Amino acid sequence: MSATVARLVRIPADSVHIEGMLALPDRAQGVVLFAHGSGSSRHSPRNNYVAEVLQQCGIGTLLMDLLTPQEDMDARARFDIALLTGRLLAATHWVQAENAAKNLPIGYFGASTGAAAALQAAAQPGLEIGAIVSRGGRPDLAGQEDLEKVKSPTLLLVGGLDDVVIELNRAAYACMNCIKELSIIPGATHLFEEPGTLERVAQQAAAWFSRHLEGPHSAR
Repeated sequence: MSATVARLVRIPADSVHIEGMLALPDRAQGVVLFAHGSGSSRHSPRNNYVAEVLQQCGIGTLLMDLLTPQEDMDARARFDIALLTGRLLAATHWVQAENAAKNLPIGYFGASTGAAAALQAAAQPGLEIGAIVSRGGRPDLAGQEDLEKVKSPTLLLVGGLDDVVIELNRAAYACMNCIKELSIIPGATHLFEEPGTLERVAQQAAAWFSRHLEGPHSAR
């Protein structure tokens, strides 16, 4: 297993700074930016577990808070997809300028409303995002216009017992024209708290990013 170097970073976005933990394995294949959903943070045990699995597969990760602690107290900000998208784009541009990561292919891992932000960001013209994974996400909140523009290979992961979110993901999936897959994890509810379900999420996410985060700069 390659050594991973992790450090706390502060990323300027709008008039604030967002905090994140950047972890890069030696000779990383790419770096995945985590867009957390409503009421979550970079300390989310679920996303930290997924990040660790990605790192073990040689993929770098950036776990970050898209909202300041004050903003996260406002329920409206948690569902402000335009705000979340802007913050994710700021983090993406920061990674692209960061010496340790600037030549690496970029992926997005979005949870809940963070999935909509990831898809909206990936739809921006001129931005190349190698792959996207959504965990229990709300891709429908990205809107049909942006969903149709996404070119990044996208994996939508949904719990088999999360009935409402399954239908919302199916509707978003139908709008997308990219390489795409909808995977329903049997026996899982929205937070994937059931034994073995989060492991399946991490395994499928790692396989997706390993397959699609490729490019001339994927090995340093």
